[in-house]
Amino acid sequence: MTLVVLTDIHGRYTLSPSFKERVRRSDAVLLGGDITHFGGPGNAAPFLTELRRYNSAILAVAGNCDAPEMEHYLEEEGVGIHGRCSTLGDFSVFGLGGSLPAPVFTPHTFSEEEYSRILETAMDQCDRGPDIIISHQPPYNTKLDRVMGSRHVGSRVLREFVEKTTPKLVLCGHIHESSGVDTLGTATLINPGPFRHGHYGVITLKRSGVKVELHTL
Repeated sequence: MTLVVLTDIHGRYTLSPSFKERVRRSDAVLLGGDITHFGGPGNAAPFLTELRRYNSAILAVAGNCDAPEMEHYLEEEGVGIHGRCSTLGDFSVFGLGGSLPAPVFTPHTFSEEEYSRILETAMDQCDRGPDIIISHQPPYNTKLDRVMGSRHVGSRVLREFVEKTTPKLVLCGHIHESSGVDTLGTATLINPGPFRHGHYGVITLKRSGVKVELHTL
């Protein structure tokens, strides 16, 4: 299975011909949040419509810079996965939107205790754990949750959940300066970098392993 993964779009809705072709050739597109830049469904709708011209298989969560009602809008559109379990082919997918509270106000945040309840809700919907997690917030103490070069700001609850459930792939974003690839147990972690600046990833996912490519438009 080939997945195009992007996060931190922040209102960049112009798609290049090469990116459109990537989307068209993929099995699915995963959106890791901050689709808008402090906007709501009306801002995100044109982007979602444009993506669907090239691929109808989309799963998404909202980020901390999206209005909270974005999660409901994405669910109504059949792509939202926050606090839910879905499937892509033979793979199970869990979603975790928003972020932990940031140093400055953002409209869509949760406490660690709330994250724990959200992930438990998703687990209750599935007969097994996740193969893929789409989370705007990265897990704690990885290469993908560092700010100022060294301070870790990820979710401890998400880290524990990844270690317990052993997914194959975790897509996250939120920390623009910490794009890259890491591992946590058996999981491959990816923050492709902000799509606002042209960054995205292409994942080849098999039962036997995960291949990651990072691209810039």
